[in-house]
Amino acid sequence: METWLPIIIQLISGAVGGNAAGALLKDKSLGTIGNSIAGILGGAGGGALLNMLGVATGAGGMDIAGIIGSIAGGGVGGGVLMAIIGFIKSAMAKK
Repeated sequence: METWLPIIIQLISGAVGGNAAGALLKDKSLGTIGNSIAGILGGAGGGALLNMLGVATGAGGMDIAGIIGSIAGGGVGGGVLMAIIGFIKSAMAKK
């Protein structure tokens, strides 16, 4: 279970980050479900990217640094991916 905890935290914080970005960028929002899905995907990618770069200290462990790194990576990754998808969707709708 210890190896799955950082991934679960990244997915949940990614969904939260996606919905937070959707709330801030109302015109780019994908709806609650769309924001959550984009956030979950971005959370997994953002957390994995930070771990590969060595930014998320604790190497996915159960210590506080690892948990905070998972939350930060997941939340930021989820928000960024949701915003990117929202901007692409908006640009395609204008054509």
